[in-house]
Amino acid sequence: MKDNRITENLILQLQEVVGSDYVITGKERTEAYLYDEVEKTYRPEAATDCVVVKPASTEEVSGILKAADQAAAPVVVRGGATGLAGGCTPVVDSIIISTERLNHIVEIDQENMVAVLEAGVTLMDLLEELEKYEGLSFPVHPGDEGAQMGGMAVTNAGGARAVRHGVMRKHILGLTAVLPNGEILELGGKLIKNNAGYNLTQLLLGSEGTLAVVTRVILKIFPKEKASATIVAPFEKIEDACHAVTDILRSGYTPLAVEYMDKRLFVDTAKMLGLKWQAEQGNADLLIILSERTEQQLYDAVRAINEICEKNGAYPCLYAGKQKEEEELLLVRSQHYELIKDEICDSFDMAVPVSYVSQFILGLKELVAEYGTGTNIIAHIADGNVHNDILFLPDGTIPPYADELKHKMYDLCYSFDGTVTGEHGIGKIRVEELAQQKDPAELALMKGIKDVFDPKGIMNPGALFDL
Repeated sequence: MKDNRITENLILQLQEVVGSDYVITGKERTEAYLYDEVEKTYRPEAATDCVVVKPASTEEVSGILKAADQAAAPVVVRGGATGLAGGCTPVVDSIIISTERLNHIVEIDQENMVAVLEAGVTLMDLLEELEKYEGLSFPVHPGDEGAQMGGMAVTNAGGARAVRHGVMRKHILGLTAVLPNGEILELGGKLIKNNAGYNLTQLLLGSEGTLAVVTRVILKIFPKEKASATIVAPFEKIEDACHAVTDILRSGYTPLAVEYMDKRLFVDTAKMLGLKWQAEQGNADLLIILSERTEQQLYDAVRAINEICEKNGAYPCLYAGKQKEEEELLLVRSQHYELIKDEICDSFDMAVPVSYVSQFILGLKELVAEYGTGTNIIAHIADGNVHNDILFLPDGTIPPYADELKHKMYDLCYSFDGTVTGEHGIGKIRVEELAQQKDPAELALMKGIKDVFDPKGIMNPGALFDL
Protein backbone atom coordinates (compact mmCIF):
# COMPACT_ATOMS: atom_id res chain seq x y z
CA MET A 1 0.00 0.00 0.00
CA LYS A 2 0.97 3.62 -0.44
CA ASP A 3 1.86 5.74 2.57
CA ASN A 4 -1.63 6.42 3.86
CA ARG A 5 -3.77 5.77 6.91
CA ILE A 6 -5.21 2.46 5.67
CA THR A 7 -2.51 0.44 7.39
CA GLU A 8 -2.23 -3.30 7.90
CA ASN A 9 -2.85 -2.74 11.60
CA LEU A 10 -6.08 -0.86 10.85
CA ILE A 11 -7.23 -3.66 8.56
CA LEU A 12 -6.65 -6.17 11.37
CA GLN A 13 -8.76 -4.00 13.69
CA LEU A 14 -11.57 -3.90 11.13
CA GLN A 15 -11.43 -7.67 10.76
CA GLU A 16 -11.82 -7.98 14.53
CA VAL A 17 -14.97 -5.84 14.36
CA VAL A 18 -16.84 -7.52 11.46
CA GLY A 19 -14.93 -10.75 10.79
CA SER A 20 -12.30 -11.35 8.13
CA ASP A 21 -14.92 -12.55 5.59
CA TYR A 22 -16.41 -9.07 5.51
CA VAL A 23 -13.25 -7.06 4.98
CA ILE A 24 -12.14 -6.75 1.34
CA THR A 25 -8.72 -5.53 0.27
CA GLY A 26 -6.79 -5.40 -3.00
CA LYS A 27 -7.43 -3.14 -5.98
CA GLU A 28 -9.08 -5.83 -8.09
CA ARG A 29 -11.54 -6.84 -5.37
CA THR A 30 -12.42 -3.31 -4.23
CA GLU A 31 -12.84 -1.86 -7.72
CA ALA A 32 -16.55 -2.71 -7.82
CA TYR A 33 -17.12 -0.42 -4.81
CA LEU A 34 -15.63 2.79 -6.18
CA TYR A 35 -18.22 4.50 -8.39
CA ASP A 36 -21.87 5.44 -8.63
CA GLU A 37 -23.93 6.27 -11.76
CA VAL A 38 -22.42 9.65 -12.63
CA GLU A 39 -21.23 9.98 -16.25
CA LYS A 40 -17.77 8.50 -16.73
CA THR A 41 -16.51 11.64 -18.43
CA TYR A 42 -17.09 13.77 -15.33
CA ARG A 43 -16.99 11.35 -12.44
CA PRO A 44 -14.34 11.99 -9.79
CA GLU A 45 -11.25 9.82 -9.99
CA ALA A 46 -11.37 7.15 -7.32
CA ALA A 47 -8.51 6.36 -4.98
CA THR A 48 -7.70 2.67 -5.34
CA ASP A 49 -5.90 1.66 -2.13
CA CYS A 50 -9.11 1.35 -0.13
CA VAL A 51 -10.55 -1.29 2.17
CA VAL A 52 -14.21 -2.30 1.97
CA VAL A 53 -15.95 -3.26 5.21
CA LYS A 54 -19.40 -4.82 5.46
CA PRO A 55 -20.94 -4.35 8.91
CA ALA A 56 -24.11 -6.17 9.95
CA SER A 57 -25.20 -3.95 12.86
CA THR A 58 -25.07 -0.44 14.25
CA GLU A 59 -22.61 -1.68 16.87
CA GLU A 60 -20.26 -2.93 14.17
CA VAL A 61 -20.48 0.44 12.41
CA SER A 62 -19.57 2.03 15.74
CA GLY A 63 -16.54 -0.26 16.03
CA ILE A 64 -15.42 0.62 12.51
CA LEU A 65 -15.67 4.35 13.19
CA LYS A 66 -13.81 4.08 16.49
CA ALA A 67 -10.94 2.44 14.65
CA ALA A 68 -11.11 5.03 11.86
CA ASP A 69 -11.19 7.89 14.37
CA GLN A 70 -8.14 6.57 16.20
CA ALA A 71 -6.21 6.26 12.92
CA ALA A 72 -7.70 9.49 11.45
CA ALA A 73 -8.58 7.32 8.43
CA PRO A 74 -11.11 8.64 5.87
CA VAL A 75 -14.52 6.93 5.73
CA VAL A 76 -16.93 6.77 2.78
CA VAL A 77 -20.33 5.09 3.04
CA ARG A 78 -21.65 3.17 0.02
CA GLY A 79 -25.29 2.25 -0.28
CA GLY A 80 -26.98 1.22 -3.51
CA ALA A 81 -24.56 3.38 -5.59
CA THR A 82 -27.48 4.79 -7.60
CA GLY A 83 -26.35 8.38 -7.00
CA LEU A 84 -25.51 10.83 -9.75
CA ALA A 85 -23.03 13.16 -8.03
CA GLY A 86 -20.04 10.94 -7.24
CA GLY A 87 -20.94 11.02 -3.55
CA CYS A 88 -19.84 7.48 -2.69
CA THR A 89 -16.58 7.60 -4.67
CA PRO A 90 -13.51 7.73 -2.39
CA VAL A 91 -11.19 10.45 -3.68
CA VAL A 92 -8.54 9.60 -1.09
CA ASP A 93 -7.63 6.13 0.18
CA SER A 94 -10.48 5.30 2.54
CA ILE A 95 -12.44 2.79 4.54
CA ILE A 96 -15.53 2.12 2.40
CA ILE A 97 -18.46 1.07 4.58
CA SER A 98 -20.86 -0.95 2.44
CA THR A 99 -24.34 -1.10 3.99
CA GLU A 100 -25.44 -4.15 2.00
CA ARG A 101 -25.67 -6.37 5.13
CA LEU A 102 -27.72 -3.78 7.04
CA ASN A 103 -30.74 -5.01 5.10
CA HIS A 104 -33.39 -5.90 7.67
CA ILE A 105 -36.92 -4.56 7.76
CA VAL A 106 -37.14 -4.24 11.52
CA GLU A 107 -40.83 -3.40 11.78
CA ILE A 108 -43.92 -2.39 9.85
CA ASP A 109 -45.96 -0.61 12.52
CA GLN A 110 -49.49 -0.36 11.11
CA GLU A 111 -50.92 1.41 14.15
CA ASN A 112 -48.44 4.28 13.99
CA MET A 113 -48.11 4.03 10.18
CA VAL A 114 -44.31 3.85 10.20
CA ALA A 115 -41.67 1.45 8.94
CA VAL A 116 -38.42 0.89 10.84
CA LEU A 117 -35.72 -0.03 8.33
CA GLU A 118 -32.00 -0.66 8.37
CA ALA A 119 -29.98 1.56 6.06
CA GLY A 120 -29.31 -1.15 3.46
CA VAL A 121 -32.98 -1.95 2.81
CA THR A 122 -33.70 -1.04 -0.81
CA LEU A 123 -36.77 0.78 -2.03
CA MET A 124 -37.75 -2.42 -3.82
CA ASP A 125 -37.41 -4.38 -0.56
CA LEU A 126 -39.77 -1.95 1.15
CA LEU A 127 -42.35 -1.90 -1.64
CA GLU A 128 -42.40 -5.70 -1.82
CA GLU A 129 -42.84 -5.92 1.96
CA LEU A 130 -45.72 -3.43 1.93
CA GLU A 131 -47.51 -5.58 -0.65
CA LYS A 132 -47.99 -8.11 2.18
CA TYR A 133 -50.04 -5.56 4.11
CA GLU A 134 -53.44 -4.53 2.81
CA GLY A 135 -53.61 -0.93 1.71
CA LEU A 136 -50.10 0.31 2.64
CA SER A 137 -47.63 2.16 0.43
CA PHE A 138 -44.64 4.49 0.38
CA PRO A 139 -44.78 7.28 -2.21
CA VAL A 140 -41.24 8.66 -2.69
CA HIS A 141 -39.65 7.15 -5.80
CA PRO A 142 -36.26 8.52 -6.94
CA GLY A 143 -36.30 6.44 -10.13
CA ASP A 144 -34.17 3.45 -9.17
CA GLU A 145 -35.68 0.88 -6.82
CA GLY A 146 -32.18 -0.36 -6.01
CA ALA A 147 -31.63 2.82 -3.98
CA GLN A 148 -31.07 2.07 -0.29
CA MET A 149 -32.87 3.81 2.57
CA GLY A 150 -29.71 5.17 4.17
CA GLY A 151 -28.59 6.68 0.90
CA MET A 152 -32.06 8.05 0.17
CA ALA A 153 -31.99 9.69 3.61
CA VAL A 154 -28.56 11.32 3.47
CA THR A 155 -29.11 12.55 -0.10
CA ASN A 156 -32.67 13.67 0.65
CA ALA A 157 -33.88 11.75 -2.41
CA GLY A 158 -36.69 13.20 -4.47
CA GLY A 159 -38.07 12.12 -7.83
CA ALA A 160 -41.07 12.83 -10.00
CA ARG A 161 -43.63 12.38 -7.22
CA ALA A 162 -42.28 15.27 -5.15
CA VAL A 163 -45.00 17.54 -6.52
CA ARG A 164 -47.53 15.69 -4.40
CA HIS A 165 -45.61 13.85 -1.72
CA GLY A 166 -42.46 15.88 -1.24
CA VAL A 167 -38.95 14.51 -0.77
CA MET A 168 -37.43 12.13 1.78
CA ARG A 169 -37.00 14.65 4.58
CA LYS A 170 -40.79 15.06 4.71
CA HIS A 171 -41.22 11.38 5.55
CA ILE A 172 -38.42 10.56 8.00
CA LEU A 173 -39.35 10.80 11.68
CA GLY A 174 -36.16 9.42 13.19
CA LEU A 175 -32.72 7.96 12.60
CA THR A 176 -30.07 5.87 14.23
CA ALA A 177 -26.73 7.40 13.36
CA VAL A 178 -23.12 6.81 14.35
CA LEU A 179 -20.82 9.78 14.82
CA PRO A 180 -17.24 9.73 13.48
CA ASN A 181 -15.93 8.92 16.97
CA GLY A 182 -18.17 5.86 17.20
CA GLU A 183 -20.87 7.31 19.45
CA ILE A 184 -24.38 6.11 18.61
CA LEU A 185 -27.25 8.60 18.37
CA GLU A 186 -30.95 7.71 18.51
CA LEU A 187 -32.67 10.70 16.94
CA GLY A 188 -36.39 11.40 16.71
CA GLY A 189 -38.74 8.44 16.87
CA LYS A 190 -42.30 7.54 15.95
CA LEU A 191 -43.56 10.90 17.17
CA ILE A 192 -45.52 13.19 14.87
CA LYS A 193 -44.66 16.17 17.09
CA ASN A 194 -41.28 16.54 18.76
CA ASN A 195 -40.12 20.04 19.60
CA ALA A 196 -37.30 19.23 22.01
CA GLY A 197 -34.17 21.07 20.96
CA TYR A 198 -32.42 21.26 17.59
CA ASN A 199 -33.74 18.83 15.01
CA LEU A 200 -30.58 16.82 14.35
CA THR A 201 -32.56 14.30 12.31
CA GLN A 202 -33.30 16.91 9.69
CA LEU A 203 -29.72 18.16 9.82
CA LEU A 204 -28.41 14.75 8.81
CA LEU A 205 -30.89 14.45 5.94
CA GLY A 206 -29.13 15.73 2.84
CA SER A 207 -25.71 15.80 4.56
CA GLU A 208 -24.32 13.33 1.98
CA GLY A 209 -22.31 11.22 4.42
CA THR A 210 -20.20 14.12 5.66
CA LEU A 211 -21.44 14.17 9.27
CA ALA A 212 -22.31 10.65 10.42
CA VAL A 213 -23.27 7.16 9.27
CA VAL A 214 -27.01 6.48 9.21
CA THR A 215 -27.77 2.86 10.11
CA ARG A 216 -31.54 2.89 10.69
CA VAL A 217 -34.48 4.98 9.47
CA ILE A 218 -37.98 5.48 10.87
CA LEU A 219 -40.14 6.21 7.85
CA LYS A 220 -43.77 7.27 7.49
CA ILE A 221 -45.94 4.97 5.39
CA PHE A 222 -49.30 5.77 3.84
CA PRO A 223 -52.65 4.34 2.78
CA LYS A 224 -52.51 2.98 -0.74
CA GLU A 225 -54.35 4.90 -3.44
CA LYS A 226 -56.36 2.50 -5.57
CA ALA A 227 -57.38 4.49 -8.64
CA SER A 228 -54.89 5.81 -11.18
CA ALA A 229 -54.75 7.25 -14.67
CA THR A 230 -52.34 9.09 -16.94
CA ILE A 231 -53.10 12.03 -19.21
CA VAL A 232 -51.00 13.15 -22.16
CA ALA A 233 -51.65 16.84 -22.76
CA PRO A 234 -50.07 18.19 -25.99
CA PHE A 235 -49.41 21.92 -26.35
CA GLU A 236 -47.95 24.00 -29.15
CA LYS A 237 -45.83 26.09 -26.79
CA ILE A 238 -43.92 25.23 -23.63
CA GLU A 239 -45.17 28.50 -22.11
CA ASP A 240 -48.79 27.33 -22.38
CA ALA A 241 -47.91 23.93 -20.93
CA CYS A 242 -46.20 25.53 -17.93
CA HIS A 243 -49.08 27.93 -17.36
CA ALA A 244 -51.44 24.96 -17.35
CA VAL A 245 -49.28 23.35 -14.66
CA THR A 246 -49.47 26.37 -12.36
CA ASP A 247 -53.24 26.51 -12.90
CA ILE A 248 -53.53 22.81 -12.01
CA LEU A 249 -51.53 23.31 -8.81
CA ARG A 250 -53.80 26.20 -7.80
CA SER A 251 -56.95 24.20 -8.56
CA GLY A 252 -56.71 21.94 -5.53
CA TYR A 253 -56.15 18.84 -7.68
CA THR A 254 -52.55 17.77 -7.14
CA PRO A 255 -51.26 15.14 -9.57
CA LEU A 256 -48.88 12.42 -8.44
CA ALA A 257 -46.40 13.73 -11.03
CA VAL A 258 -46.27 16.03 -14.05
CA GLU A 259 -43.48 15.20 -16.47
CA TYR A 260 -42.21 17.09 -19.51
CA MET A 261 -39.81 15.80 -22.16
CA ASP A 262 -38.83 17.28 -25.47
CA LYS A 263 -41.28 15.99 -28.08
CA ARG A 264 -38.65 14.06 -29.99
CA LEU A 265 -37.73 12.16 -26.81
CA PHE A 266 -41.30 10.92 -26.39
CA VAL A 267 -41.60 10.05 -30.08
CA ASP A 268 -38.18 8.42 -30.57
CA THR A 269 -38.18 6.55 -27.26
CA ALA A 270 -41.58 5.07 -28.11
CA LYS A 271 -40.24 4.04 -31.52
CA MET A 272 -37.17 2.47 -29.89
CA LEU A 273 -39.51 0.40 -27.70
CA GLY A 274 -41.65 -0.71 -30.67
CA LEU A 275 -44.48 1.61 -29.63
CA LYS A 276 -46.09 4.69 -31.17
CA TRP A 277 -46.41 8.02 -29.42
CA GLN A 278 -50.05 8.85 -29.96
CA ALA A 279 -49.88 12.61 -29.36
CA GLU A 280 -49.04 13.67 -32.90
CA GLN A 281 -49.94 17.36 -32.55
CA GLY A 282 -47.96 19.99 -30.72
CA ASN A 283 -44.38 20.55 -29.61
CA ALA A 284 -44.65 20.37 -25.82
CA ASP A 285 -46.30 17.35 -24.20
CA LEU A 286 -47.14 16.95 -20.53
CA LEU A 287 -47.42 13.49 -18.98
CA ILE A 288 -49.79 13.98 -16.04
CA ILE A 289 -49.96 11.04 -13.63
CA LEU A 290 -52.94 10.86 -11.28
CA SER A 291 -53.53 8.69 -8.25
CA GLU A 292 -56.60 8.88 -6.01
CA ARG A 293 -58.34 6.92 -3.28
CA THR A 294 -61.55 6.29 -5.26
CA GLU A 295 -62.69 6.11 -8.86
CA GLN A 296 -64.99 9.11 -8.33
CA GLN A 297 -62.11 11.24 -7.03
CA LEU A 298 -60.07 10.16 -10.04
CA TYR A 299 -62.87 11.04 -12.45
CA ASP A 300 -63.29 14.49 -10.88
CA ALA A 301 -59.53 15.14 -11.10
CA VAL A 302 -59.32 14.01 -14.74
CA ARG A 303 -62.23 16.22 -15.75
CA ALA A 304 -60.89 19.28 -13.93
CA ILE A 305 -57.35 18.90 -15.28
CA ASN A 306 -58.61 18.34 -18.82
CA GLU A 307 -60.61 21.57 -18.61
CA ILE A 308 -57.56 23.48 -17.35
CA CYS A 309 -55.42 22.16 -20.18
CA GLU A 310 -58.06 23.11 -22.75
CA LYS A 311 -58.28 26.65 -21.35
CA ASN A 312 -54.52 26.94 -21.81
CA GLY A 313 -54.66 25.96 -25.46
CA ALA A 314 -53.94 22.24 -25.31
CA TYR A 315 -54.75 20.01 -28.24
CA PRO A 316 -57.19 17.19 -27.37
CA CYS A 317 -55.75 15.29 -24.41
CA LEU A 318 -55.17 11.56 -24.46
CA TYR A 319 -56.32 9.49 -21.51
CA ALA A 320 -54.91 6.16 -20.33
CA GLY A 321 -57.01 4.45 -17.69
CA LYS A 322 -56.14 0.82 -18.32
CA GLN A 323 -53.10 -0.62 -16.60
CA LYS A 324 -51.40 -1.69 -19.84
CA GLU A 325 -51.87 1.74 -21.41
CA GLU A 326 -50.46 3.46 -18.34
CA GLU A 327 -47.50 1.09 -18.19
CA GLU A 328 -46.64 1.83 -21.83
CA LEU A 329 -46.67 5.59 -21.22
CA LEU A 330 -44.55 5.29 -18.09
CA LEU A 331 -42.16 2.96 -19.90
CA VAL A 332 -41.59 5.60 -22.57
CA ARG A 333 -40.93 8.19 -19.85
CA SER A 334 -38.51 5.96 -17.94
CA GLN A 335 -36.53 4.61 -20.90
CA HIS A 336 -35.57 7.88 -22.56
CA TYR A 337 -32.05 7.64 -21.09
CA GLU A 338 -31.36 4.52 -23.15
CA LEU A 339 -32.08 6.62 -26.24
CA ILE A 340 -29.68 9.45 -25.42
CA LYS A 341 -27.07 8.03 -23.03
CA ASP A 342 -24.34 7.66 -25.67
CA GLU A 343 -24.61 11.31 -26.74
CA ILE A 344 -24.33 12.83 -23.24
CA CYS A 345 -21.03 13.92 -21.74
CA ASP A 346 -22.47 15.83 -18.76
CA SER A 347 -25.92 16.15 -17.21
CA PHE A 348 -27.64 18.46 -14.75
CA ASP A 349 -30.59 18.59 -12.37
CA MET A 350 -31.07 22.29 -11.73
CA ALA A 351 -34.29 23.56 -10.19
CA VAL A 352 -36.12 26.89 -10.35
CA PRO A 353 -39.44 28.17 -8.96
CA VAL A 354 -42.30 26.59 -10.91
CA SER A 355 -43.43 29.89 -12.41
CA TYR A 356 -40.02 30.32 -14.11
CA VAL A 357 -39.75 26.86 -15.65
CA SER A 358 -40.80 27.79 -19.18
CA GLN A 359 -38.44 30.80 -19.28
CA PHE A 360 -35.62 28.64 -17.94
CA ILE A 361 -36.17 25.88 -20.50
CA LEU A 362 -36.36 28.36 -23.37
CA GLY A 363 -33.23 30.07 -22.04
CA LEU A 364 -31.35 26.76 -22.01
CA LYS A 365 -32.35 26.08 -25.61
CA GLU A 366 -31.22 29.54 -26.68
CA LEU A 367 -27.93 29.11 -24.83
CA VAL A 368 -26.96 25.83 -26.49
CA ALA A 369 -27.99 27.22 -29.88
CA GLU A 370 -25.31 29.88 -29.45
CA TYR A 371 -22.76 27.04 -29.43
CA GLY A 372 -24.31 25.24 -32.38
CA THR A 373 -25.35 22.29 -30.24
CA GLY A 374 -28.48 20.98 -28.53
CA THR A 375 -29.63 19.74 -25.15
CA ASN A 376 -32.22 17.19 -24.04
CA ILE A 377 -34.80 18.61 -21.64
CA ILE A 378 -36.59 16.33 -19.20
CA ALA A 379 -38.38 18.04 -16.33
CA HIS A 380 -40.39 17.27 -13.23
CA ILE A 381 -42.17 20.35 -14.37
CA ALA A 382 -44.61 20.78 -11.48
CA ASP A 383 -41.82 21.00 -8.89
CA GLY A 384 -39.42 23.07 -10.99
CA ASN A 385 -36.73 20.40 -11.37
CA VAL A 386 -35.23 20.54 -14.87
CA HIS A 387 -32.82 17.92 -16.21
CA ASN A 388 -30.71 18.76 -19.23
CA ASP A 389 -27.29 17.90 -20.63
CA ILE A 390 -24.24 18.83 -22.67
CA LEU A 391 -23.68 16.66 -25.72
CA PHE A 392 -20.52 15.10 -27.09
CA LEU A 393 -19.27 16.40 -30.41
CA PRO A 394 -20.18 14.21 -33.42
CA ASP A 395 -16.78 12.48 -33.15
CA GLY A 396 -17.53 11.46 -29.56
CA THR A 397 -15.21 13.93 -27.85
CA ILE A 398 -15.98 16.47 -25.13
CA PRO A 399 -16.56 19.88 -26.72
CA PRO A 400 -13.96 22.53 -25.88
CA TYR A 401 -16.73 24.87 -24.74
CA ALA A 402 -18.23 22.37 -22.26
CA ASP A 403 -17.00 24.05 -19.06
CA GLU A 404 -17.92 27.52 -20.27
CA LEU A 405 -21.39 26.35 -21.33
CA LYS A 406 -21.93 24.59 -18.01
CA HIS A 407 -21.24 27.74 -16.05
CA LYS A 408 -23.48 29.80 -18.33
CA MET A 409 -26.26 27.27 -17.64
CA TYR A 410 -25.71 27.69 -13.91
CA ASP A 411 -25.70 31.49 -14.23
CA LEU A 412 -29.00 31.27 -16.10
CA CYS A 413 -30.38 29.12 -13.29
CA TYR A 414 -29.23 31.62 -10.65
CA SER A 415 -30.93 34.43 -12.59
CA PHE A 416 -34.24 32.64 -11.97
CA ASP A 417 -33.54 32.21 -8.22
CA GLY A 418 -32.66 28.56 -8.81
CA THR A 419 -30.27 25.95 -7.45
CA VAL A 420 -27.63 23.85 -9.17
CA THR A 421 -29.20 20.66 -7.84
CA GLY A 422 -32.82 19.84 -7.10
CA GLU A 423 -32.35 16.20 -6.16
CA HIS A 424 -28.98 14.63 -7.07
CA GLY A 425 -26.95 16.60 -4.54
CA ILE A 426 -23.54 18.26 -4.56
CA GLY A 427 -21.44 15.13 -4.03
CA LYS A 428 -17.96 15.59 -5.42
CA ILE A 429 -18.85 17.01 -8.83
CA ARG A 430 -20.53 20.31 -7.85
CA VAL A 431 -18.33 21.49 -4.98
CA GLU A 432 -17.24 24.61 -6.88
CA GLU A 433 -20.86 25.42 -7.71
CA LEU A 434 -21.96 25.10 -4.07
CA ALA A 435 -19.34 27.67 -3.10
CA GLN A 436 -20.56 29.98 -5.86
CA GLN A 437 -24.24 29.58 -5.04
CA LYS A 438 -24.07 30.05 -1.27
CA ASP A 439 -23.46 33.25 0.63
CA PRO A 440 -20.07 33.16 2.44
CA ALA A 441 -21.78 33.36 5.82
CA GLU A 442 -24.02 30.37 5.02
CA LEU A 443 -21.07 28.38 3.71
CA ALA A 444 -19.08 29.20 6.85
CA LEU A 445 -21.95 27.89 9.01
CA MET A 446 -22.02 24.67 6.99
CA LYS A 447 -18.30 24.19 7.48
CA GLY A 448 -18.68 24.96 11.18
CA ILE A 449 -21.34 22.26 11.51
CA LYS A 450 -19.04 19.84 9.69
CA ASP A 451 -16.23 20.64 12.15
CA VAL A 452 -18.47 20.03 15.18
CA PHE A 453 -19.61 16.62 13.95
CA ASP A 454 -16.35 15.60 12.32
CA PRO A 455 -13.40 17.48 13.85
CA LYS A 456 -10.81 15.23 12.20
CA GLY A 457 -12.43 15.60 8.78
CA ILE A 458 -12.64 11.86 8.11
CA MET A 459 -16.21 11.65 6.83
CA ASN A 460 -16.49 11.52 3.03
CA PRO A 461 -13.60 13.87 2.20
CA GLY A 462 -14.18 15.95 -0.92
CA ALA A 463 -17.99 15.89 -0.69
CA LEU A 464 -19.66 19.33 -0.39
CA PHE A 465 -16.33 21.06 0.36
CA ASP A 466 -12.87 21.08 -1.18
CA LEU A 467 -10.29 18.72 0.27
